Amino acid sequence: MDNSGKLNPQKVVVVGAGPVGALAALYAAKRGDEVHVYELRDDLRQSSTIPLNFTKSINLALSERGIHSMRQSHCDDLLQHVLKETIPMHARMIHGRRKNGSLYEESQAYDANGRHIRAVDRASLNKRLLETSGKMPNVTLHFNHKLIGADFDKRTAWFEEQSRTKTTGHAQNPTQDGVGDMEPERPKEFEVKYDLLIGADGAHSAVRRHMMKYARVNYTQEYIDTLWCEFQIKPKSPDGSFAIDPNHLHIWPAGSFMFIAIPSLDKSFTCTLFAPASHFSSISANPQQTLPQFFHKYFPGVSPDLIPPMELVNQFYENPHLPLISIKCRPYHYKSSVVILGDAAHAMVPFYGQGMNAGLEDVRVLFEILDRQGVYDHRDMTGKNARMQAREAALDAYTNQRAPDAAAINDLALRNYEEMRSSVQSPLYKIRKWMEEALMLYVPSLGWRTQYTRVSFENQRYSDVERAVQRQVRILKGVLAISFMGIGCLAAFGLMKKGSVIHLKDSLLRLRR
Repeated sequence: MDNSGKLNPQKVVVVGAGPVGALAALYAAKRGDEVHVYELRDDLRQSSTIPLNFTKSINLALSERGIHSMRQSHCDDLLQHVLKETIPMHARMIHGRRKNGSLYEESQAYDANGRHIRAVDRASLNKRLLETSGKMPNVTLHFNHKLIGADFDKRTAWFEEQSRTKTTGHAQNPTQDGVGDMEPERPKEFEVKYDLLIGADGAHSAVRRHMMKYARVNYTQEYIDTLWCEFQIKPKSPDGSFAIDPNHLHIWPAGSFMFIAIPSLDKSFTCTLFAPASHFSSISANPQQTLPQFFHKYFPGVSPDLIPPMELVNQFYENPHLPLISIKCRPYHYKSSVVILGDAAHAMVPFYGQGMNAGLEDVRVLFEILDRQGVYDHRDMTGKNARMQAREAALDAYTNQRAPDAAAINDLALRNYEEMRSSVQSPLYKIRKWMEEALMLYVPSLGWRTQYTRVSFENQRYSDVERAVQRQVRILKGVLAISFMGIGCLAAFGLMKKGSVIHLKDSLLRLRR
């Protein structure tokens, strides 16, 4: 605290300039912190920068948790600009083939009250967040910087500045291509002191790796037996319109695997094949022949109608076949020094569309707790170490609140894969969905909501969602069990009554004889 009674700004270092890191920088800067963001890759605002997953583009589902977290950043026009660059998706569109060979489409609304999720391009969202944070006078962005070490007790981090190349040839004697000989420039290392370090550097987080040397972190990771490969449905020729309905998330379920398509602003669809590794191996042996046959059998209407067979094969060759990782760990912090957010703390499979939304919600929850613990309130900072103690209490409270929530959505995302690839076609699933939506609409006093509504259209804690849904499942099972017992009793009563009538008729006939 300075002589005027105001708190000196904290120096906050954010490692990772993805959507979560960029939003964390905004939240800290809005509270007066001096913020430095360090990113391993080149400037993420440039379209030429390669994403971490090495694909050209990734479309994500933006829902209420992510939207609310951006709203709470209190950055003028941020949310308005972000929403302009999204496409509303009101429902799932289930694609299939009937027994007679005809194709069908079945729309399944996401919410009985008409709410929707939004398709958003990850790169454009990231660019908007970085541009907003970059305009703030107390935010400095550092690209091509790699975290190489940290002492979390001394609140010190070491970075390596990654330079691309330097020219060693003389200007007057260039090589044939017009430039001198190129060789890597030796990286520059430097030290950074900070008050709080926020790790938002993804599933393979360097911050988490260094933090595990200091904190007793329980850590598990699991690769599920599913790979994914990206495809693209181009706009319809010659008018350049969407080839299929843009206001749906399209799913071709196939039991143990599936194909999905999400709309893009350029009128194309970003598509993803999710399938066991064994399927990728068998297709890779002879893609020209097996891939079109595979799509024709399991994903009717995709090829040749939406993706010509040759394009399908080329995209399978060109785009990587990537694994899906699920990560859980605890704690998320060490003392008052460091905290991890987003995929660094809880990478999850993408089947609930909550990975990015949960990461953005991490930021909101963290800073709400920092506020609640008085980290930014000068009235509570009476001692020399008071702010550090308040920050440590806040980070501890953050781990205690957020870790069970992240574990819950991680599990829900894994279970939702089965729903998307299989259950959406099940009569029992459709009956349960109808019953739950009817209760939502016609008996709202019960507080009954579907799991999808609670996860995607509300800000209820994920762990509370899981408990509430488990309770609803128990009630539904009980109601169905009682219903079946009632039906059984009525049937038995009917048979008994029928038997009594027959017995009475036989008795009367004997008397007449």
